[in-house]
Amino acid sequence: MIRPAAAFMLLAGIAAAAEPVLPSCGIVSGWTLSGPARSYDADHLFEYMDGNAEGYIRYNFQEMHGVTCKKGDVTFVLDISDMGDADFAYGWFSANRDLRVPEFRVGMGGQIVPRRLIFAKGKYYVEIAADPEGDHSAALQAFAAALDKAVPGETSPPAALGWFPKEKLQSLKLAPESVLGLRILERGYVAQYEFGKAFVVMDDAATDVMQKLKQRFAQTTPAKIADEAFLATDQYLGKMCVFRKGRYVGGYAISADGVDPVALAGSLAATIK
Repeated sequence: MIRPAAAFMLLAGIAAAAEPVLPSCGIVSGWTLSGPARSYDADHLFEYMDGNAEGYIRYNFQEMHGVTCKKGDVTFVLDISDMGDADFAYGWFSANRDLRVPEFRVGMGGQIVPRRLIFAKGKYYVEIAADPEGDHSAALQAFAAALDKAVPGETSPPAALGWFPKEKLQSLKLAPESVLGLRILERGYVAQYEFGKAFVVMDDAATDVMQKLKQRFAQTTPAKIADEAFLATDQYLGKMCVFRKGRYVGGYAISADGVDPVALAGSLAATIK
């Protein structure tokens, strides 16, 4: 049962965007704080989680606030991380979720397994690790419901996820850097298919990015897609069709025979609004 007063106290300064989100154990009845609250910025996150901190930093980690909660012999380690924006928060969730387990409907997307809750909402990434061994799903669901009401931010997944066709889609993630292994493409979404990869990058300097990409490949052939496009072949990525549509650069890298990258890239460009 969620106590209304505790639910409102979960957020310090919810009306003031500059104030951090501070978690509270009392948001779910029966749970109490164990030990001091914790807080880390990007320069000190390694003190808390050592090797795992690198992944957070790559996804634009800003700061984390956490508490350890107890109920009887059960301990929940609850942390809320500010990832800067919704794309990075959802991207970090996608990087951590188990694709073999269905999502749990919370925030923009979440997942509950017996000893863990993770979800993204707005620019925040929320996680709970449970101890000891056992199935803590019911209690994690109670925390998920309470946190979903208290943590601010949008609940719709990033619009870019809807741009990629679902047929034969194997995975779809935000690459925080070097999209397709190309440093020119600094940050964007990558979809893995049976036949290759699709990508979309947003960059205010998209025109310059296209010019750098043309220089990156030995030979390019113009294509009639969106504002501009070209075809190329790469020894690692295969047959490529890259286009620019306003601030967006996207396309396909095809590794299988008999698949037309131009037709696919054209369809992808048409979905970008």
